[in-house]
Amino acid sequence: MSGQRVVLAGGSGFLGRTLARFLAARDYEVVILSRNPLRFELPGRQAHWDGRATSAWAEQLEGAQAVVNLAGRSVNCRYTEANRLAILDSRVEPTRVLGEAIGQCARPPRVWLNSSTATIYKHSFDRAMDQATGEIAATPEAKDAFSVEVALAWEAALERAHTPGTRKVALRTAMVLGPGEGGVFRVLRRLVRFGLGGAMAGGRQFVSWVHEEDFCRTLQWLIDRDDLAGPVNVAAPRPVTNREMMRTFRRLCGVPIGLPATRWMLELGAFFLRTETELILKSRRVIPGRLTESGFAFRWARLEEALMENLRRNDE
Repeated sequence: MSGQRVVLAGGSGFLGRTLARFLAARDYEVVILSRNPLRFELPGRQAHWDGRATSAWAEQLEGAQAVVNLAGRSVNCRYTEANRLAILDSRVEPTRVLGEAIGQCARPPRVWLNSSTATIYKHSFDRAMDQATGEIAATPEAKDAFSVEVALAWEAALERAHTPGTRKVALRTAMVLGPGEGGVFRVLRRLVRFGLGGAMAGGRQFVSWVHEEDFCRTLQWLIDRDDLAGPVNVAAPRPVTNREMMRTFRRLCGVPIGLPATRWMLELGAFFLRTETELILKSRRVIPGRLTESGFAFRWARLEEALMENLRRNDE
């Protein structure tokens, strides 16, 4: 479907920049909606939007192949009352206004891919979570009540949108591994090289992840097909424990020792770094049931290979 227009809302972030370059390299016409257009040198055209009201940007939706909404404030902060409101609002409002704009199109986009999160599933050590059998619930141990609340509100805003003729997909995305600015890979690599890459809070918790290329390939797969709607887990098929992830990272970086961190140490560190321990403590054991059933094949199914490729590009 090359040559078709794809509109990326919130497209100047880490995932948006990655996806824009991927699609442009495959001859899609890319239009990026951003609060800060021209901040980054990106392929395609950029248009200003505030994520709250329709304006000239809505014209880009007419006749588009797809719209992809990646807008949302980073959750890497303390969950103060003000930050909670900003996190929720930055996800629900852009989803609402996109739904209104699509609903007013004479020729609406064929598909709307809207961000969600794999954090929507229950904290789990003993079983994997897919779209069919996964349990959606908060767990006090994981301190994830707010994150699950946000995920449910996000998907509800997508579901409420009246967009006849436009297929809707909620992207329950895991941690995306890529060496670009703003991604988690750089944070983990820095911890390992500073000798802080040991198991965290015991290391039993599972980490769901996906290589950035497979993230982009998944979205292209969902754009080009017409038989997938509703929630889709965007995660590699083999989640690993935190202990295994950090051990693999240390070995590939040539760092033999990594200091482990207990839960109280993480709580203290999170306070001073102005973030939340949920990002580390929650066990996200998510698998891509619907994707694999549809025939999608991951190029980066093993964490070691994904990290090696990230490290190679990071050092170039």
